[in-house]
Amino acid sequence: MDFTKFVSLISSKSLFFCRADLLGDPFEGSYSKANEKLRPYVYKDLEQDLFIKMTNQMANFAKWIREWTYINCWHANEYESAAMWDLYGKTNHAVAIVTDYKTLKAVLSEKVYLGLVNYIDYEKEWLPEGNTFYPFMHKRKSFEHEREVRAIIQELPNEDNKIAVGKKNQINGIKIEVDVKVLIKKIYVSPVTQDWIVELTKEVARKFGIIAPVQKSNLYSSPVF
Repeated sequence: MDFTKFVSLISSKSLFFCRADLLGDPFEGSYSKANEKLRPYVYKDLEQDLFIKMTNQMANFAKWIREWTYINCWHANEYESAAMWDLYGKTNHAVAIVTDYKTLKAVLSEKVYLGLVNYIDYEKEWLPEGNTFYPFMHKRKSFEHEREVRAIIQELPNEDNKIAVGKKNQINGIKIEVDVKVLIKKIYVSPVTQDWIVELTKEVARKFGIIAPVQKSNLYSSPVF
């Protein structure tokens, strides 16, 4: 993340969950083309008119629920990723925070679903149906390098004790309070940063009570020839 988002994280003591439809991937929350092809066989016992009604309702609901699904994204890896620095740390002020799955799960509230993203071939592979979280826990294989762990919240609007399908969402996301002192295990500063930015990051972290070690990424340290 960039430095301002890091400061926002530790000062607000909360993680930002972005609306799924604002993440930039038009396939977020969608089903695969294989689903479209295989549904007539999977639901072969349904009468034709009911099948058409069901698939139309499913499509409209899937498009709409993207507005009310909030996602917080992580990269799962034992080592730093040059691609992730390039994609999400485009300035020399960028910061990467490190935690582990068990800790992340522990600091999140029970209403948050946490899991690893499954990468599938949207042309050939069936994406499970029957749960509104499934389309958000699957992505195209083109994104496999992200090795994403997702924390997801779905808060659907209600009117007269019914889901208000079609209602527009007026916010871009929500913040969920977490214990950042427990969450953050390490802090890495961009591998192309200057030393004074590393020191600034240490100072800011200390001011907010973060005791996790701060260091410059050694991704581009001096090679040996």
